[in-house]
Amino acid sequence: MREVKEPESYIRLLPDAIIDKIAAGEVIQRPASVVKELLDNAIDAGADHIQLVIEQSGRTLIQVTDNGCGMSEVDLERCFIRHATSKIQGIDDLYAIRTMGFRGEAMSSISAISQVDAKSKLHNQDAGWSIRLHGGEIQQKSPVATTNGTQVTVRNLFFNVPARRQFLKTDATEFRHILKTVQHAAISHPKISFTFVSDADTVYQLPAQSLEDRIVGMFGKRYKASLIPFSEQTSYVTVHGVAGDPKLSKKSRGEQFLFVNGRPFQHRYLMHVLLSLYDNWTHANEYPFFILFIEIEPAKIDINVHPAKAEIKFEDERSVIQLSLSVMKRALNEHLHVPIIPSGSILEGAGFNSEQNQAIVEEQHPFGTKAKGLNFLNAAKSTTKLDTHGGEIARQLYANEPWEQNSQTTLVEGDEDRFTNGFYWQLHSSYIVTQTRTGLCLIDQYYAHKRILFEKTLKAADLALPSTQQLLFSQQIDLSASDYVLLKEIHPLIQKIGFSVSLLSGYSILIDGVPSDITKGDEARMITDLLQTYRELDKVVSFNARERLALAFATRAAIQKGQKLEQEQMEALVDELFACEEPYYDPLKHPTILFMSMSEIQQRFR
Repeated sequence: MREVKEPESYIRLLPDAIIDKIAAGEVIQRPASVVKELLDNAIDAGADHIQLVIEQSGRTLIQVTDNGCGMSEVDLERCFIRHATSKIQGIDDLYAIRTMGFRGEAMSSISAISQVDAKSKLHNQDAGWSIRLHGGEIQQKSPVATTNGTQVTVRNLFFNVPARRQFLKTDATEFRHILKTVQHAAISHPKISFTFVSDADTVYQLPAQSLEDRIVGMFGKRYKASLIPFSEQTSYVTVHGVAGDPKLSKKSRGEQFLFVNGRPFQHRYLMHVLLSLYDNWTHANEYPFFILFIEIEPAKIDINVHPAKAEIKFEDERSVIQLSLSVMKRALNEHLHVPIIPSGSILEGAGFNSEQNQAIVEEQHPFGTKAKGLNFLNAAKSTTKLDTHGGEIARQLYANEPWEQNSQTTLVEGDEDRFTNGFYWQLHSSYIVTQTRTGLCLIDQYYAHKRILFEKTLKAADLALPSTQQLLFSQQIDLSASDYVLLKEIHPLIQKIGFSVSLLSGYSILIDGVPSDITKGDEARMITDLLQTYRELDKVVSFNARERLALAFATRAAIQKGQKLEQEQMEALVDELFACEEPYYDPLKHPTILFMSMSEIQQRFR
């Protein structure tokens, strides 16, 4: 009788150790993921004080201590088992979730890729219990004398997953993600006191307080007089929160917060319509401050549309969005004393065209006069007011397609030698136009000056001989925690390019001097804009820290399109451009010069 062979099998069950690491990779993407899960657990435990301590932006240490309900010996061990949770008992609980965490994967995932020490004590017990895990394996468990609540200490994150560890970003970037996580927890729970310590420096020391006081404690005193509260309640949903005065707007995102039932969430369309409310009061690519809380029955939302539960869907999206929009719009209009004018409307009906309407809006602009432009050469004397083009900056920072030369605008190196010693003039206050011996030349004043400042800054940083102009009066300014940490990281480079800045306690800095290439007057704004642009340039992966800082400075300090230049300023700019090592392109490879020959011009008239 012929023996029947079993069919060959290619599918095998994975070992538990590999399963745990795969699951951990899905739940824990970076140190901020650990911080979020531990803070969620502390909040759900009913704590009214939470302390977070990190070292090296969470790479080597993350410790969360709370005074919540605590855990028994059995629960302390069981909480590190996958899918073990106290927050879900049956299928119906998935449709009535009011806790921060509920998946039962966090502690198991954290312990699988780190070294964890945890201790906890119930309030009605004399002693607590401690447990130590290494790569998910229990190493030790014993009774311990400890305070009420729970403390979880996570060391050496991703120690056994080196591929994941090496893809972590810089300390400043990872810290920024952790800070955002802490801000979400602290804003949504102002009645809980929070302490946040990073590398022995206290970032936040926040008592239990009102939402407005919590905002001031986290973002600075200048927010105090610029907060606009709003609230509306219906039988279906309650909307409340705080909108910021437009003068709090910044050049980068990060201070827009959405919460549903106390949980932070993302919703692209809702965010878009809320940002659009500020269009009449902000420049392009400026982002306002606001916090929106939505309270709704859990059964009316779906929180399972995103793996990390970050995005949600509402059962009746239209009603929620319309109410949120109308409530915040009404609050803004009342605060800014805007008359309610139906669209289509009275202004046009009275004979005003769209340009006149825009002029009226600009005349009533809450910021008053626009910021002055920046000097770009020692000889520059212009006092022209500058309309900064944030959209242009964003476009050049994130342009994905390389510039391609048009056959009609061939760039000819050496053609600068054929410039006639004649007249320069501006085209739409953006381009310098001059004739050469063989044709016509156009120079983009923004890209050209950016190239000049970029090379100057790199040379100053290399030689450590910056050209600094001292301020008559030193300026002390308060930075956000993330800006302060970033400035601290690049402080030696900042000094080398011409800034004289001292780091003070409490996230304050003292500015004594600025590079000679910029106009004195708005040093605080220059520093914050420089830091924001430097942060955005993380996406330009081919640049090191020194080059990113030089480009960030050049981007913020260069003359902008729309600024009128005098004849001597245009001559000086052209001279300095052709003294550069690479005059034909800005640092991001946008062309600075376009040349059109006489033959090409003549061809156009045939």
